[in-house]
Amino acid sequence: MTFIKKALATFSRDEDGATLVEYGIALGLAITLGAGALTLLAGDVGASMDAAGCALPAQGSANSNCTAPT
Repeated sequence: MTFIKKALATFSRDEDGATLVEYGIALGLAITLGAGALTLLAGDVGASMDAAGCALPAQGSANSNCTAPT
């Protein structure tokens, strides 16, 4: 038990690891927010890319995935 208390006291006085922990938290938050944004925007981006692909002239054969504009 005293080993744990000594280790915790050492960690509380040592500030070198604090910046590493802060960078780790910031990186984790950035990754989480980025993944969430990509997940939310995936459908809109996919639909926009499909529309752009259908708007381009076909090279060789007609694109069967495109519908006629209304």
